[in-house]
Amino acid sequence: MAELSVVEICAGAGGQSLGLHRAGFDHMLSLEIDPQAAATLRHNLERIQDRSPDVRVGDVADQGLWRPEDYEGVDLLAGGVPCPPFSVAGKQLGSQDERDLFAWAVELAGRIQPRALLLENVRGLSAPRFAGYRQAIADRLEELDYASAWRMLHANEFGVPQLRPRFVLVAMRPDSAAHFSWPTPLEDCPSVGDVLRESMGERGWRYADRWADQAVTIAPTIVGGSKKHGGADLGPTRAKRAWAQLMVDGHGVADHAPTRNDPSFRTRMPKLTNEMVARIQGWHRGGEDWEFLGRKTSTYRQIGNAFPPPVAEAIGNSINAALNESAAASGGLESTVHDDLYRLLKGSSKLLTMNDIVKSLGLGNDLSSIARRLQTLSEDFVLHEMETSQGLAYGLGEFKAFRGQEDHGRHSHFADARTRARVS
Repeated sequence: MAELSVVEICAGAGGQSLGLHRAGFDHMLSLEIDPQAAATLRHNLERIQDRSPDVRVGDVADQGLWRPEDYEGVDLLAGGVPCPPFSVAGKQLGSQDERDLFAWAVELAGRIQPRALLLENVRGLSAPRFAGYRQAIADRLEELDYASAWRMLHANEFGVPQLRPRFVLVAMRPDSAAHFSWPTPLEDCPSVGDVLRESMGERGWRYADRWADQAVTIAPTIVGGSKKHGGADLGPTRAKRAWAQLMVDGHGVADHAPTRNDPSFRTRMPKLTNEMVARIQGWHRGGEDWEFLGRKTSTYRQIGNAFPPPVAEAIGNSINAALNESAAASGGLESTVHDDLYRLLKGSSKLLTMNDIVKSLGLGNDLSSIARRLQTLSEDFVLHEMETSQGLAYGLGEFKAFRGQEDHGRHSHFADARTRARVS
């Protein structure tokens, strides 16, 4: 395929970067807030690209870090914006979480005008809780003249032996969108044993083959974690139980593979090394040997928090084919209505009563359901209420998400964080 250009935000240590590189994209600019992850990314892009990479460290929304308009017309704007606002492991604060950058990234597309947009996040963003949020994103992209669609992609469907669903948004100009098709899942996925057989035996462990022969399923989701938590660890209690079914000790990460004199996995389960975790994430497929910089815990987080490279490669190939119109016109990016109540309120020139809403949406007399949905919408949007002769009437106000507003609370939060970092 023809080589295309990409600007990547929230790039991490390069999982998406590597996949997009394999799919024919050349990185014009990469932005990442974590210095160690950025160092790893820069080190590897220097090895696999024909020119020196431009990797910048800092808050991607900091106007002093870069000027988006300098990259107007780039082929692809991509990123794995922060997951905590939507993760079921957190509070799912959505637009009220100061780390939320999803809506901002869409506004960024309006400034850069890329030919395509790729954003990925956790499964939690697909939940009913965020139906209105997704609808706001889809509607804004339509206003910016992009066709868009969301799809849940499962890592194990692309050869990554891991239970790792990712919720992916792709948007393109309508002419290119007509040529887009979601990547086709592979028929088979290797097991954990298939992928780690050689690594487990690299120091002569006598039980490596027998261990691999019984590790015949895929792994639970690799959890990279955050700096607020302890060292490298394979996840919460439920994940550790799943690892134990694979005869892996999930309490920490080992410095090296088992040696010849180590006992059987039935006597003492082996721990994974960072190199093994990277293989489960799909980093070593395709020939490039990605080198991670930093100490063990930092390396583990860089590996575990990444978008698996084979999944990024698969979606990157689909985007490349559509932009080059090398794929036949197909169903394209089919839009979906995520929240009909949101659209009703947004499109109304007046406030609507419960009776108005019931009649318009054909919901019968399920007023309690409507009340719950209104409450959910109020978490991400200003919800106007007014008492009328027919009861309360409702209207949809401003989207609370950060989109670059000068008066948004995100600015003070990050200013405080920078101050604390300088003091410490």
